[in-house]
Amino acid sequence: MSVRPVPALMLQGTGSDVGKSLLVAGLCRAFAQRGLRVRPFKPQNMSNNAAVTEDGGEIGRAQALQARACGVPASVHMNPVLLKPQSEIGAQVVVQGKVLTSAKARDYYRLKRDLLPRVVESFDLVSADADFVLVEGAGSPAEVNLRAADIANMGFAEAAKVPVVLVGDIDRGGVIASIVGTHALLSEGDRHWLRGYIINKFRGDVSLFEPALQIIHDQTGLESYGIATYWQGANRLPAEDGVALEKAGRYVRSGVDENRIRIAVPHLPRIANFDDLDPLAAERDIDLLIIKPGEVIPADIDLVLLPGSKSTTSDLRFLKQQGWDIDILAHYRRGGHVVGICGGYQMLGRMVHDPDGIEGAAGSEAGLGLLDVETVMGGDKTLRQTTGLAGLGGVMADIPVSGYEIHMGETTGPDRDRSWLCLDGGIIDGAQSADGRVTGCYLHGLFGSDPFRSAYLSAIVNRDRNSTIDFEAGIDAALDELADHVGACLDLDGLLALAQSRSG
Repeated sequence: MSVRPVPALMLQGTGSDVGKSLLVAGLCRAFAQRGLRVRPFKPQNMSNNAAVTEDGGEIGRAQALQARACGVPASVHMNPVLLKPQSEIGAQVVVQGKVLTSAKARDYYRLKRDLLPRVVESFDLVSADADFVLVEGAGSPAEVNLRAADIANMGFAEAAKVPVVLVGDIDRGGVIASIVGTHALLSEGDRHWLRGYIINKFRGDVSLFEPALQIIHDQTGLESYGIATYWQGANRLPAEDGVALEKAGRYVRSGVDENRIRIAVPHLPRIANFDDLDPLAAERDIDLLIIKPGEVIPADIDLVLLPGSKSTTSDLRFLKQQGWDIDILAHYRRGGHVVGICGGYQMLGRMVHDPDGIEGAAGSEAGLGLLDVETVMGGDKTLRQTTGLAGLGGVMADIPVSGYEIHMGETTGPDRDRSWLCLDGGIIDGAQSADGRVTGCYLHGLFGSDPFRSAYLSAIVNRDRNSTIDFEAGIDAALDELADHVGACLDLDGLLALAQSRSG
C-alpha cells in the first residue's frame, strides 16, 4: 500500500525579487491560522543575510521568517543549500546548515548535481512533520541554459514531484510576456509541473487586468490563482537579501519627534546580516541613512554603525577606497559615537589578519584603529543563538539582550578588558574604547531588545527617550496583516487543492 505524499506546492518566479518570499510567508501564516502544520522549504538560496537555527546551523533569513510565520522553530532542513557570496564570481556553500566549501560559479555548477540528494533528504525531513509544505524557488526556471544541473526550480519540482505556481511581478512591467515567455521556454516535461500563476504587486484597478487573464490562459493554458495587490507593509518585515538595501536608498522616517537621532550605515559590498538595522529603522525618531558608494558620511550624525560583512578585509579596503574611514575618524574626533557588529566590530580594531585566505586572498589589512583590538580569521565558524546581559561603562547595566552569533575569527586586545556583554555560558563578548564612544561586539540582533535599544540610544544623545515600539510583536502583527492580505487576494482553497493533488 503506497503512502500518499504530503501536500506540497512550489512558488517559482518569472525572475528574482518578484516577491516570492513574502508571498510564501503570508501563505504560511494564513494556512497556519487554518490549523494546518505548515512548513516552508527553499532548496537553494543565495544571501548573506542568514539566520542561525536552534539546531546550530545557518539558513537564509527569509526561511527563518517563514518558519516564524508557521509558528515553528527554523531548521537547517528548511533551506538545505545556502550560497553566501564572497566575491563577484565565488561564494561559500553551506549545506544543511554547515559550510561545505567555497566555490566559483562554474565549480558550483558542477557540484550541484551531487547536492540534489541532500536537498531531497531535507525536503523529506521537513515534510515528515507537516500537513502542507510551501516551497520557494530561486531566480527563474526560464534560465533554461542552467536546467541540466538545476536544484532550485524545475529540477527540484521534478525530483520531488511538486506542482508549481509561477509568480509574476507586474510592478516591473511586462508581466504577460514574462509568464507566457517562461512557459514557452520550458521543456514539455517541465511544463507538466507548472499548473498556474499569481500576479504580484498590482497597483490600481484590478478589473483593468481581467482581459489579460484570458490572454495568458489562451497562450499557456495556465489558471490564475489570484492577483496580489501591492502590500505597503513589506518594510516592516526583515528583508531577504541586499537587493532590499539597493532599492531602499536612505531610510528616512518622518516621525513627529523634532529631536531626531541620525544614524549612518556605510553600504558595504558584502554586507551581511543587516537585519540589525530593522529595529532602528522602525523607531519614529530615527533617520537611518544608508550611505551608498560615492556618497560622504554626513557631519551632523549621532552614530556610525558598521554592519556585518561576509568578507571583512575586502569590505574594509572598500570602505577606505570610498574615503569613509576619513569620515568616520572625523566623526569620532567631533565627539561622535561608533558601533560595529561582527565584521564591523573587526574593522574597528588595529588589524584584521586572514593568514589562510578564509575570506579571500590571504593577508592582513589595517583597521580603523578606534578599538585597541585585532582579529585573526580562522577556526570553526561560531553559530549559536544566545541570550545575556549588556552594560556599557556604567551608563547601563544588566539589560537583557538576545540574538545570534555567526562569525569566524578571534578578536583580542586591551579594549576587550571593557567587554560589555555577558552571554549564556558565561561567554564575554565585545570591546569598548576608554572614553566609551566606540563599541563593538559579535552579537547580532541585540538592537531587537527594546530596553537595550532605548537605553543605548539615550546614552548616545545624552537625554532620556522613550520608545513605544515592541519590535518583536510588530513583526508578528505584520505577518498577520500579510496573511489577511494574501487571503483576500489569492485563491487559498484552490492553492491547497493543487498541493493536495500531488502524487508520488
